[in-house]
This record gives sequence, structure tokens and C-alpha cells, in this order.
Amino acid sequence: MLSSHTPHAIVATSDLAAARAFYEGVLGFSGGVTTPNGVAYPVGSGSVMVYETTFAGTNKATALGFELDADTFDAEAAALRAAGVSFDTFESEMMTWQDGVAHIGSGKAAWFHDPDGNIIAISSGLFDRG
Repeated sequence: MLSSHTPHAIVATSDLAAARAFYEGVLGFSGGVTTPNGVAYPVGSGSVMVYETTFAGTNKATALGFELDADTFDAEAAALRAAGVSFDTFESEMMTWQDGVAHIGSGKAAWFHDPDGNIIAISSGLFDRG
């Protein structure tokens, strides 16, 4: 079944050059393989494909997420801020906010957008992989 295979994310863009600049320059993706409409990056044990389409920017939900170790979260959040990324906040009774980072129990999360408005999340301590 599919649960035993490594997933990959597929993210839409209206401007491949701008998307490449963001995913490579801001998020640090490298080793991209050119596809007919985009580029596929090896990321962790999976991959992220960014492809050009007129449907880019129409998803209003989180499109891509990264679960980080607790020791890594703050450093990655700081690196994103240093690269010009602004974190989103929103109303939720389950969260408290500090400097754009949601605190959810002992976990943390932050959300931001790529150039097409696709929502990307980083989190730590939210998913028990035990």
C-alpha cells in the first residue's frame, strides 16, 4: 500500500524563475532535476516538484510542511526570517503566539508563503512518530 512509500509534494507556480529563486535561494533546495514544466528537488527522504500552471496560487490551505527536530526549529525559523520571510498568524484557541511562532502544547509551528501564495509550514513536536 501507499503508506510504505516515500511521498513527494507537488507545488504549483505561475513563474518558474521566481519559484526557483525562492525554493533555492530562500529555502536552500538544491540538486533540482528539470522536468517538462518545472523542477523536482530531492528534499529529506522525499522530493518537492515545482511546476508551472495557470492554477498556481489557488490553494488556500497549507501545501507543504516540514517537521523539524526541536533543536533545529528555532535556527530554521531565524534563517527564514533572515532571508526575508514573514510568518503568518491567525486566530486559534489551541495556540499562543510569540514572534510569529505558534505554541501548541509542547510543539511549535510557523506558516509562510512562497511567491505564488502557496502556504508552507515548519513545525516541531506536533507529530509523534513513535
